Amino acid sequence: MKSRLAPSGNRPPLARNLAILALLLLSTLGLSAQQTATLPPVDDKQVIQMLLLRIDRLEASEKELQDRVKKLEKGQSGNVAPTPVDPPAANQTARAEQESESLEPEKTDVNKTLLNIRGFSDFGLYGGNQKGQHTSFSLGDLNLFITSDISERFKFLTELVFEANQDNGFEVDLERVLLEYDLNDYFKLSGGRYDTAIGYYNTAFHHTTWFQTATDRPYLFRDEEPILPVHSVGLSATGRIPSGRIGLHYVAQVSNGQASNSPNVAPVQNLVDENTHKAVNFALYARPDAVSGLQVGFSTYRDVLFPLNSTRIGETIIDAYAVLNRPNLEWLNEAVLIRHSPASSHVFQTPGFYSQLSERFGSFRPYLRYQYVNASRYEPVLANVGLRAGPSVGVRYDVNESVALKLQYDYNELRQQPGVSTLGLQAAFTF
Repeated sequence: MKSRLAPSGNRPPLARNLAILALLLLSTLGLSAQQTATLPPVDDKQVIQMLLLRIDRLEASEKELQDRVKKLEKGQSGNVAPTPVDPPAANQTARAEQESESLEPEKTDVNKTLLNIRGFSDFGLYGGNQKGQHTSFSLGDLNLFITSDISERFKFLTELVFEANQDNGFEVDLERVLLEYDLNDYFKLSGGRYDTAIGYYNTAFHHTTWFQTATDRPYLFRDEEPILPVHSVGLSATGRIPSGRIGLHYVAQVSNGQASNSPNVAPVQNLVDENTHKAVNFALYARPDAVSGLQVGFSTYRDVLFPLNSTRIGETIIDAYAVLNRPNLEWLNEAVLIRHSPASSHVFQTPGFYSQLSERFGSFRPYLRYQYVNASRYEPVLANVGLRAGPSVGVRYDVNESVALKLQYDYNELRQQPGVSTLGLQAAFTF
């Protein structure tokens, strides 16, 4: 399709038409000069030169117009060049865009703050010969580890547990809720609810059976029948100590301590402390480079308890341990001394320990554990603990990286009661 501005092949060129028109005009002027005596004479040569100059200019303009028409025709086929923008206007637009961007809030990379959730649980079949005990299928705790990197130095961690009670109901428990500040390898500070760093087991194996070799925790570190203050609410500082190949580390903690003035109150004082006294705990351990997997250490925990209708009781817990933990070998040894000193009577000391040995053979890991705790019947705080001692023997079979089967037999010796035998089959898994 031709442009409306394009010249037609049936028309004379514009310059030719203008030349003819000029000659006619010249003739007319000549006739007028002859007829009008009053007008001044006109120089014909001068007029002709002026007309020819105008014709040349018109031809040049016509050629330029044809070139533009051709460019427009090409533009209709999709090759239109962008319209140039006046440089001052473009600069003003760029400045306006920059000012608009500067007014917007800084954007956050949500990929760094998303919650990461890892789940653990177990299911088992348990039975024994203790009076009143029935063989039962049992749901284990559903444990969700939830973490988030708030920033480069701040992190959030929580351990949310759904657990079944003896009345077959469910309850939700926050085992850990922590805001962590990581300055460097020598100082890390956490605030919230944490696992008290008493000894080794309580911080090495969190509240899921997947991490541990056996089907259950040692007596001393069980949640359902607390002997030790396994959880605390407060501040915890950890870090390395410059010590070369010895590999020293420290833990310093201050917390609300444990509730003691009412048996109906939860032992962990999550919201309100029953007194202004604070519990303190200090731990020191070494991981020497000379022996792979070796860790030795001790901890000291100090608190003051105020039982109802009783005098104040000073509480001191001393723990010492030596463990060797390698991919195919696990040897755990830990001893605890719990000292309660009422103001109006003599001191009560409750000893306890466990030793666990296991070795991996392919996917199988047989293990043996012996544990012991002996509290006086007159103990003002641990009177219900009594004597518990005996071996546990079992085997763990890792089906794959996410599922493990465990078979365990326990024998417990009790004070002035017949011994109790228990057999359990457990499936622990992670997801």
